[in-house]
Amino acid sequence: MQKLNFPTYSFRFKSNENKVSIFDSIRKKFVVLQPEEWVRQHCVQYLIDEKKYPKSLINVEKELIVNDLKKRYDIVVFNPNGSIHLIVECKASKIEIDQNTFDQIARYNLVLNASYLMVTNGLNHYYCQMDFEQERYNFLKDIPDYSL
Repeated sequence: MQKLNFPTYSFRFKSNENKVSIFDSIRKKFVVLQPEEWVRQHCVQYLIDEKKYPKSLINVEKELIVNDLKKRYDIVVFNPNGSIHLIVECKASKIEIDQNTFDQIARYNLVLNASYLMVTNGLNHYYCQMDFEQERYNFLKDIPDYSL
């Protein structure tokens, strides 16, 4: 897999029937290693190791309903009170981040109401803080570290 613009992490892999899987420490299972999954697993480790978010507050690949359509978010980080702190949209590294990507995460956020958004393809990372009063997002250099 391609080297990404994240620190280097060690992952557990297994191979079965010509498919390589990577262990997801949040879902506690092996998942097929696709390019987007490679980005997602790096991002999860980044949130845990660099940003110090507790594993117990991180959720991966869950369904949500947006405009009567079933969608799946990549990563959500909760606040201790159960509200949503951060949504992360991961794309494979060959996928260019464009307005459609931001529109996608913004649609998800209409349902989830997260304070922060992150969009990444593993090479380029974009961070935003929501301004609900102005109904827009403001770009940041990084997302905040975890704090109680």
